Amino acid sequence: MDPRDYEREQERKEEYENRQQRYDQYQPASSSQPPRRRLFPVIASSIAGAVLGGGIVLYGAPQLGLMDSADTQTANQTTQTQTATTTSTTPRTVSTTVNQSDLVSVVNKVSAAVVGVNNIQQQTNPFSGDTQTQEAGTGSGVIFKKENGKAYVVTNNHVIDGASEVEVSLSNGQKEKAKIVGADALTDLAVLEMSDKNVEQVAKFGKSSDLVAGETVLAIGNPLGEQFSRTVTQGIVSAAKRSVPISENWNVDAIQTDAAINPGNSGGALINSSGEVVGINSMKISEDNVEGIGFALPSDEVQPTIEQLMKNGKITRPYMGVGLQDVGQLSAATKQDQLGLTSDTSEGVVVTTVEPFSSASDAGLQSKDVIVAIDGNEVKTSSDLRQYLYTKRKVGDTVKLDVYRNGKKQTISLKLSEQQDNNG
Repeated sequence: MDPRDYEREQERKEEYENRQQRYDQYQPASSSQPPRRRLFPVIASSIAGAVLGGGIVLYGAPQLGLMDSADTQTANQTTQTQTATTTSTTPRTVSTTVNQSDLVSVVNKVSAAVVGVNNIQQQTNPFSGDTQTQEAGTGSGVIFKKENGKAYVVTNNHVIDGASEVEVSLSNGQKEKAKIVGADALTDLAVLEMSDKNVEQVAKFGKSSDLVAGETVLAIGNPLGEQFSRTVTQGIVSAAKRSVPISENWNVDAIQTDAAINPGNSGGALINSSGEVVGINSMKISEDNVEGIGFALPSDEVQPTIEQLMKNGKITRPYMGVGLQDVGQLSAATKQDQLGLTSDTSEGVVVTTVEPFSSASDAGLQSKDVIVAIDGNEVKTSSDLRQYLYTKRKVGDTVKLDVYRNGKKQTISLKLSEQQDNNG
């Protein structure tokens, strides 16, 4: 690597780490028990870095064969993301004000379906060496299905990440052991299964694509744990579709709301004035002088994800088998001398490695190829490539890549294979 590229990379990493240190971690009021980690990510107000919370990386794009040499972060990890429009194609009455009696009725439709989710992990005593289990964090979840003696809960992946056991706290005070049916770090969603013996209510999903700015919404969850279980807060849809960069290489389209969302709300419900779940509360900007900027994963994207998790236990994504680095991160000398580009070229992604026997290898991609378009869509960064592959293409599809090799443009056809795990 050119020394100047190395220096640029080190500076980029230092800046990234400095952003992480600005992210706040909420703690519950002091008690006799030792403080527990609250599994609730927050976003720096610059909205330029990864979403973090209490030192937890919410997302880290799996390397879909895009094994970024520029990104050495390994993290917990949107699946076939569907575009959500901010207005409905058919006329619809939008509620911007709801009277008190209506609010009570709306809450009663879903409140009992919102549960607490406790992440229990094995801990080793540093003195005795003995291993024991203890609660490592808490979050929220929503019961969305009940059949054949089982009930199913959707929550955030970061809520149950690292758990050796998961316990669900129901509205009637009962607790149920749950197993993880499937989890996906990129979408930050997980599905839990438990007995339906004590389940009193199942939530219904609404269409997040029908939401408009100014519409009344309610957030329900367990901020700061069970002490404040099923807390209800009211707000509006601040933006029906907000693209939020939650890692260096991935954006998510989220619902922005000013309804109060606090640590422990992760995995809880954002509901409309009909009592339908239109989002799963997941993120909040937490910084001095910033209030009322929270985000929920849209129900239109949550539903197909949890269906695939229930069916396969994982999300199947297309895979190329390459390592990438953004051209904009390279020095002018590297662009000219090694890639045959002009020194002022700032867009595109360079192939740094090609995995043997991968789709990229079979297609003839080579190290130092510069990808500038896929199926006619401009590729400026590796994030652009991920967004297109994960939202527009599936395993088995053939894509056309426009690449520059030694300064000469050519088109390469590549058949996408299946990504085997989150590490490429």
